[in-house]
Amino acid sequence: MDIHEYQAKQLLAKYGVAVPVGDIAYKAHEAENVAKWLDEPIMVVKAQIHAGGRGKAGGVKIVRSVEEAIEAADKMFNMRLVTHQTGPEGRSVHRVYIESGVAYDKELYFSILNDRETAGITLIASTEGGMDIEEVAEKTPDKIIKVRLGPAAELQPHHARSLSYDLGLKGKTGRSAQKLFMNVFRAFLDLDATLLEINPLVTTKAGDVMALDCKMSFDDNALWRHRDIEELRDDEEIDPLELEAARHDLNYVKLPGSIGLMVNGAGLSMATMDILKYYGGSAANFLDVAGAATPERVAAAFKLIYSDPGVKGILLNIFGGMMRCNSIAEGLVNAAREVGLNKPLVVRLEGTNVELGREILEKSGLPIQPVNTMGEAAKKIVDAVKGL
Repeated sequence: MDIHEYQAKQLLAKYGVAVPVGDIAYKAHEAENVAKWLDEPIMVVKAQIHAGGRGKAGGVKIVRSVEEAIEAADKMFNMRLVTHQTGPEGRSVHRVYIESGVAYDKELYFSILNDRETAGITLIASTEGGMDIEEVAEKTPDKIIKVRLGPAAELQPHHARSLSYDLGLKGKTGRSAQKLFMNVFRAFLDLDATLLEINPLVTTKAGDVMALDCKMSFDDNALWRHRDIEELRDDEEIDPLELEAARHDLNYVKLPGSIGLMVNGAGLSMATMDILKYYGGSAANFLDVAGAATPERVAAAFKLIYSDPGVKGILLNIFGGMMRCNSIAEGLVNAAREVGLNKPLVVRLEGTNVELGREILEKSGLPIQPVNTMGEAAKKIVDAVKGL
């Protein structure tokens, strides 16, 4: 789960991390109240969306009066920001954050993330703050500093000191940075975060270190421990299809392909995506209906995939262990009738009550194509969507 910048800063502040003073606004008159409350010679108005690159898209404005702040915020409300992370459709702005401007000396980069290679946690830092870290890594990899911690290992003071030294921070600034690294790491662990990125992290003339921006992502499977964080979820920032899938407890991820997939089990799902790719197709989604889906859940999953305008055809690949193939077929037929099936639909069933399931499909009178093998299913759906 992702949260907005201002929410991430509020969480960091609880861990003793310095952030600029500011407040959120949902309407123009609220933005006016915040600007008048701050009344600083320099303020920053920021559109709040779950995507990077806002500044380049016009979603971050530096203003020098209350009037300029009100005007900038008013223009941002309901504007559609298109960045390299939003895709061409962009994101609509419903919240605007106004904060005090900060005079700083240096812009740095700092992040913490789960590392699959080490099964631990990795800290990444760079002197090239304010830039896309991917671009820095590609063009000047020597400016990327990494601290890799092993499984279950925690950040120690000597790690923080070494990181501060490698960033060229000394004296009071170095000590401030070390304290910030330790505090941010504690927040990362305590809150079950999967990513915590501060860009830029800045140093001030007074020797302080401050987070000017922050992005945080959390482990969905740990949110039961953090109800306060779960309440920060912004449904308007979530893909409508993924939101609908969550309501039915379906494991769904939107992908850029044209063939919708409904499979049970993550392993079988990945194998289905691989064989689809082998025959020249591309998946429009990852959708795992899990091991004990009911006919109602299958119907909800099918309608979800079918409603995706990018889906030209659908492949259902189910192994009935705990699930019975006749129940799968019943749910599928009911949903197909409800939506008025007019897209190619290939179905491969195997397992418990498979013959009964195939019989239900064949007698449905719907243009459903049952097949016996994964290879046959993949080839048939790829051929069916060609030219559509």
